[in-house]
Amino acid sequence: MASGIFAILDDIAALMDDVAVASKLATKKTAGILGDDLAVNAEKATGFLSSREIPVLWAITKGSFLNKIIIVPLAIALNIFFPILLKYILIIGGCYLAYEGAEKIIEYLFHKKNKETPIEDNTNEEDISSEKDKIKSAITTDFILSVEIVIIALSTVADRPLLTQILTVCVVAILATVGVYGIVALIVRMDDVGYKLINRSNDKGFLFKIGQLLVQSLPVIIRLLSIIGTIALLMVSGGIFDHHVDALHGQLSNWPEILRQMMYGFVVGLLVTLVASLFKKKKHT
Repeated sequence: MASGIFAILDDIAALMDDVAVASKLATKKTAGILGDDLAVNAEKATGFLSSREIPVLWAITKGSFLNKIIIVPLAIALNIFFPILLKYILIIGGCYLAYEGAEKIIEYLFHKKNKETPIEDNTNEEDISSEKDKIKSAITTDFILSVEIVIIALSTVADRPLLTQILTVCVVAILATVGVYGIVALIVRMDDVGYKLINRSNDKGFLFKIGQLLVQSLPVIIRLLSIIGTIALLMVSGGIFDHHVDALHGQLSNWPEILRQMMYGFVVGLLVTLVASLFKKKKHT
Protein backbone atom coordinates (compact mmCIF):
# COMPACT_ATOMS: atom_id res chain seq x y z
CA MET A 1 0.00 0.00 0.00
CA ALA A 2 2.71 2.45 1.06
CA SER A 3 4.84 1.53 -1.95
CA GLY A 4 1.86 2.22 -4.23
CA ILE A 5 1.39 5.71 -2.76
CA PHE A 6 5.10 6.48 -3.17
CA ALA A 7 4.92 5.25 -6.77
CA ILE A 8 2.01 7.64 -7.45
CA LEU A 9 3.87 10.52 -5.80
CA ASP A 10 6.94 9.68 -7.90
CA ASP A 11 4.82 9.76 -11.07
CA ILE A 12 3.33 13.13 -10.08
CA ALA A 13 6.79 14.53 -9.36
CA ALA A 14 8.04 13.30 -12.75
CA LEU A 15 5.02 14.84 -14.47
CA MET A 16 5.53 18.20 -12.71
CA ASP A 17 9.20 18.15 -13.65
CA ASP A 18 8.28 17.48 -17.28
CA VAL A 19 5.70 20.28 -17.20
CA ALA A 20 8.24 22.69 -15.66
CA VAL A 21 10.79 21.98 -18.42
CA ALA A 22 8.14 22.20 -21.15
CA SER A 23 6.70 25.43 -19.68
CA LYS A 24 10.16 27.03 -19.65
CA LEU A 25 10.65 26.15 -23.32
CA ALA A 26 7.16 27.31 -24.27
CA THR A 27 7.63 30.61 -22.41
CA LYS A 28 10.85 31.25 -24.33
CA LYS A 29 9.06 30.52 -27.62
CA THR A 30 6.26 32.97 -26.76
CA ALA A 31 8.54 35.68 -25.33
CA GLY A 32 8.24 37.85 -28.44
CA ILE A 33 4.45 37.69 -28.44
CA LEU A 34 4.38 38.38 -24.69
CA GLY A 35 6.46 41.51 -25.30
CA ASP A 36 4.03 42.64 -27.98
CA ASP A 37 1.10 41.77 -25.70
CA LEU A 38 2.62 43.94 -22.96
CA ALA A 39 3.14 46.92 -25.28
CA VAL A 40 -0.34 46.71 -26.80
CA ASN A 41 -2.21 46.28 -23.51
CA ALA A 42 -0.17 48.87 -21.61
CA GLU A 43 -1.09 51.39 -24.30
CA LYS A 44 -4.77 50.39 -24.12
CA ALA A 45 -4.87 50.58 -20.30
CA THR A 46 -3.71 54.21 -20.17
CA GLY A 47 -5.54 57.47 -20.82
CA PHE A 48 -8.06 57.09 -17.98
CA LEU A 49 -8.75 59.16 -14.88
CA SER A 50 -6.27 58.10 -12.18
CA SER A 51 -9.02 56.67 -9.96
CA ARG A 52 -10.25 54.50 -12.85
CA GLU A 53 -6.91 53.04 -13.95
CA ILE A 54 -6.85 50.04 -11.59
CA PRO A 55 -10.60 49.21 -11.96
CA VAL A 56 -10.22 49.36 -15.75
CA LEU A 57 -7.05 47.25 -15.64
CA TRP A 58 -8.76 44.72 -13.36
CA ALA A 59 -11.69 44.50 -15.78
CA ILE A 60 -9.28 43.84 -18.66
CA THR A 61 -7.37 41.28 -16.57
CA LYS A 62 -10.57 39.39 -15.74
CA GLY A 63 -11.45 39.45 -19.43
CA SER A 64 -7.99 38.09 -20.23
CA PHE A 65 -8.43 35.19 -17.79
CA LEU A 66 -11.83 34.44 -19.34
CA ASN A 67 -10.20 34.51 -22.78
CA LYS A 68 -7.66 31.91 -21.65
CA ILE A 69 -10.39 29.73 -20.12
CA ILE A 70 -12.14 29.70 -23.51
CA ILE A 71 -9.03 29.42 -25.70
CA VAL A 72 -7.01 26.71 -23.90
CA PRO A 73 -9.56 23.85 -24.04
CA LEU A 74 -10.71 24.92 -27.52
CA ALA A 75 -7.14 25.01 -28.88
CA ILE A 76 -6.34 21.58 -27.38
CA ALA A 77 -9.55 20.09 -28.78
CA LEU A 78 -8.92 21.57 -32.24
CA ASN A 79 -5.30 20.39 -32.15
CA ILE A 80 -6.57 16.85 -31.56
CA PHE A 81 -9.51 16.74 -33.96
CA PHE A 82 -9.17 19.62 -36.48
CA PRO A 83 -5.58 20.95 -36.39
CA ILE A 84 -5.95 22.68 -39.78
CA LEU A 85 -8.56 25.05 -38.28
CA LEU A 86 -5.94 26.58 -35.96
CA LYS A 87 -4.16 27.99 -38.99
CA TYR A 88 -7.26 29.76 -40.30
CA ILE A 89 -8.20 31.03 -36.84
CA LEU A 90 -4.74 32.60 -36.59
CA ILE A 91 -5.11 34.26 -40.00
CA ILE A 92 -8.53 35.72 -39.13
CA GLY A 93 -7.14 37.00 -35.85
CA GLY A 94 -4.16 38.45 -37.71
CA CYS A 95 -6.55 40.42 -39.94
CA TYR A 96 -8.14 41.98 -36.86
CA LEU A 97 -4.77 42.93 -35.35
CA ALA A 98 -3.64 44.39 -38.69
CA TYR A 99 -6.87 46.40 -38.87
CA GLU A 100 -6.26 47.84 -35.38
CA GLY A 101 -2.67 48.76 -36.23
CA ALA A 102 -3.53 50.39 -39.58
CA GLU A 103 -6.47 52.25 -38.04
CA LYS A 104 -4.17 53.79 -35.41
CA ILE A 105 -1.80 55.04 -38.12
CA ILE A 106 -4.66 56.47 -40.19
CA GLU A 107 -6.09 58.13 -37.07
CA TYR A 108 -2.72 59.72 -36.30
CA LEU A 109 -2.10 60.95 -39.86
CA PHE A 110 -5.54 62.22 -40.81
CA HIS A 111 -7.61 62.73 -37.64
CA LYS A 112 -5.25 64.42 -35.18
CA LYS A 113 -7.85 67.01 -34.23
CA ASN A 114 -10.23 64.28 -33.15
CA LYS A 115 -7.64 62.55 -31.02
CA GLU A 116 -9.12 61.07 -27.87
CA THR A 117 -8.56 62.77 -24.53
CA PRO A 118 -8.39 61.11 -21.14
CA ILE A 119 -11.68 60.51 -19.36
CA GLU A 120 -12.30 63.37 -16.91
CA ASP A 121 -15.57 62.43 -15.22
CA ASN A 122 -16.58 58.82 -14.84
CA THR A 123 -20.14 59.84 -13.88
CA ASN A 124 -20.82 61.11 -17.38
CA GLU A 125 -22.72 58.54 -19.44
CA GLU A 126 -20.66 59.27 -22.55
CA ASP A 127 -17.39 58.76 -20.65
CA ILE A 128 -18.68 55.52 -19.11
CA SER A 129 -19.61 54.28 -22.60
CA SER A 130 -16.16 55.28 -23.89
CA GLU A 131 -14.51 53.42 -21.01
CA LYS A 132 -16.54 50.29 -21.72
CA ASP A 133 -15.66 50.48 -25.41
CA LYS A 134 -11.94 50.70 -24.57
CA ILE A 135 -12.18 47.76 -22.18
CA LYS A 136 -14.03 45.73 -24.82
CA SER A 137 -11.41 46.62 -27.45
CA ALA A 138 -8.56 45.68 -25.07
CA ILE A 139 -10.16 42.32 -24.23
CA THR A 140 -10.78 41.58 -27.92
CA THR A 141 -7.16 42.35 -28.78
CA ASP A 142 -6.02 40.26 -25.81
CA PHE A 143 -8.13 37.38 -27.15
CA ILE A 144 -6.32 37.42 -30.50
CA LEU A 145 -2.88 37.68 -28.89
CA SER A 146 -3.83 34.94 -26.42
CA VAL A 147 -4.76 32.64 -29.30
CA GLU A 148 -1.29 33.17 -30.76
CA ILE A 149 0.40 32.58 -27.37
CA VAL A 150 -1.58 29.41 -26.64
CA ILE A 151 -1.06 27.92 -30.11
CA ILE A 152 2.70 28.60 -30.04
CA ALA A 153 2.94 27.10 -26.53
CA LEU A 154 0.92 24.09 -27.70
CA SER A 155 3.19 23.58 -30.71
CA THR A 156 6.24 23.27 -28.43
CA VAL A 157 4.71 20.29 -26.59
CA ALA A 158 2.89 18.66 -29.50
CA ASP A 159 4.96 15.47 -29.10
CA ARG A 160 4.30 15.19 -25.34
CA PRO A 161 1.47 13.25 -23.62
CA LEU A 162 -1.92 15.00 -23.59
CA LEU A 163 -1.80 15.73 -19.84
CA THR A 164 1.59 17.39 -20.20
CA GLN A 165 0.22 19.49 -23.07
CA ILE A 166 -2.77 20.64 -21.03
CA LEU A 167 -0.74 21.51 -17.91
CA THR A 168 2.00 23.26 -19.87
CA VAL A 169 -0.41 25.44 -21.85
CA CYS A 170 -2.32 26.29 -18.65
CA VAL A 171 0.91 27.34 -16.90
CA VAL A 172 1.96 29.53 -19.85
CA ALA A 173 -1.53 31.09 -20.06
CA ILE A 174 -1.54 31.97 -16.34
CA LEU A 175 2.02 33.33 -16.43
CA ALA A 176 1.19 35.39 -19.52
CA THR A 177 -1.83 37.04 -17.90
CA VAL A 178 -0.30 37.63 -14.45
CA GLY A 179 3.05 38.76 -15.88
CA VAL A 180 1.71 41.09 -18.57
CA TYR A 181 -0.98 42.79 -16.51
CA GLY A 182 1.19 42.92 -13.39
CA ILE A 183 3.78 44.95 -15.31
CA VAL A 184 1.03 47.09 -16.89
CA ALA A 185 -0.29 47.87 -13.39
CA LEU A 186 3.17 49.03 -12.33
CA ILE A 187 3.45 51.27 -15.40
CA VAL A 188 0.07 53.00 -15.01
CA ARG A 189 0.70 53.71 -11.31
CA MET A 190 4.19 55.17 -11.79
CA ASP A 191 3.03 58.75 -11.34
CA ASP A 192 1.16 57.97 -8.09
CA VAL A 193 4.29 56.36 -6.64
CA GLY A 194 6.28 59.38 -7.80
CA TYR A 195 3.94 61.86 -6.10
CA LYS A 196 4.08 59.86 -2.85
CA LEU A 197 7.88 59.91 -2.91
CA ILE A 198 7.87 63.67 -3.57
CA ASN A 199 5.51 64.29 -0.64
CA ARG A 200 7.58 62.13 1.73
CA SER A 201 10.86 63.78 0.70
CA ASN A 202 9.75 67.34 1.59
CA ASP A 203 10.71 68.44 -1.94
CA LYS A 204 14.40 67.64 -1.59
CA GLY A 205 16.91 64.80 -1.60
CA PHE A 206 17.25 61.50 -3.44
CA LEU A 207 13.61 60.42 -3.01
CA PHE A 208 12.45 63.75 -4.44
CA LYS A 209 14.54 63.23 -7.58
CA ILE A 210 13.29 59.64 -7.99
CA GLY A 211 9.70 60.86 -7.57
CA GLN A 212 10.18 63.59 -10.15
CA LEU A 213 11.72 61.09 -12.56
CA LEU A 214 8.75 58.72 -12.22
CA VAL A 215 6.20 61.50 -12.71
CA GLN A 216 8.00 63.01 -15.70
CA SER A 217 8.70 59.62 -17.27
CA LEU A 218 5.10 58.39 -17.38
CA PRO A 219 3.87 60.64 -20.27
CA VAL A 220 6.97 59.72 -22.27
CA ILE A 221 6.45 56.01 -21.60
CA ILE A 222 2.78 56.27 -22.59
CA ARG A 223 3.69 57.93 -25.90
CA LEU A 224 6.36 55.31 -26.54
CA LEU A 225 3.93 52.50 -25.68
CA SER A 226 1.42 53.93 -28.13
CA ILE A 227 4.04 53.77 -30.89
CA ILE A 228 5.42 50.38 -29.80
CA GLY A 229 1.90 49.00 -29.42
CA THR A 230 1.00 49.99 -33.00
CA ILE A 231 4.23 48.48 -34.35
CA ALA A 232 3.56 45.33 -32.29
CA LEU A 233 0.08 44.94 -33.79
CA LEU A 234 1.52 45.13 -37.32
CA MET A 235 4.44 42.82 -36.51
CA VAL A 236 2.32 40.14 -34.84
CA SER A 237 -0.27 40.18 -37.62
CA GLY A 238 2.42 40.30 -40.31
CA GLY A 239 4.22 37.40 -38.64
CA ILE A 240 1.01 35.37 -38.76
CA PHE A 241 0.61 36.06 -42.48
CA ASP A 242 4.29 35.42 -43.15
CA HIS A 243 4.25 32.00 -41.46
CA HIS A 244 0.74 30.76 -42.21
CA VAL A 245 -0.29 32.17 -45.63
CA ASP A 246 1.20 29.81 -48.22
CA ALA A 247 1.14 32.43 -51.00
CA LEU A 248 3.55 34.63 -49.02
CA HIS A 249 6.15 31.92 -48.38
CA GLY A 250 9.42 32.90 -50.00
CA GLN A 251 8.15 36.34 -51.01
CA LEU A 252 10.32 39.39 -50.27
CA SER A 253 12.99 37.07 -48.90
CA ASN A 254 15.62 39.80 -49.38
CA TRP A 255 13.76 42.08 -46.96
CA PRO A 256 14.62 42.10 -43.23
CA GLU A 257 12.05 39.93 -41.45
CA ILE A 258 10.77 42.76 -39.24
CA LEU A 259 10.16 45.11 -42.19
CA ARG A 260 8.57 42.34 -44.25
CA GLN A 261 6.15 41.41 -41.49
CA MET A 262 5.28 45.03 -40.73
CA MET A 263 4.59 45.63 -44.41
CA TYR A 264 2.32 42.56 -44.61
CA GLY A 265 0.47 43.71 -41.50
CA PHE A 266 0.05 47.29 -42.74
CA VAL A 267 -1.14 46.30 -46.24
CA VAL A 268 -3.68 43.78 -44.91
CA GLY A 269 -4.73 46.32 -42.27
CA LEU A 270 -5.39 48.95 -44.94
CA LEU A 271 -7.45 46.48 -46.97
CA VAL A 272 -9.53 45.45 -43.94
CA THR A 273 -9.96 49.14 -42.97
CA LEU A 274 -11.16 49.93 -46.50
CA VAL A 275 -13.65 47.05 -46.45
CA ALA A 276 -14.86 48.05 -42.97
CA SER A 277 -15.34 51.70 -44.01
CA LEU A 278 -17.28 50.70 -47.14
CA PHE A 279 -19.46 48.41 -45.03
CA LYS A 280 -20.15 51.25 -42.54
CA LYS A 281 -21.06 53.65 -45.36
CA LYS A 282 -23.39 51.10 -46.92
CA LYS A 283 -24.97 50.45 -43.53
CA HIS A 284 -25.71 54.15 -42.98
CA THR A 285 -27.19 54.75 -46.46
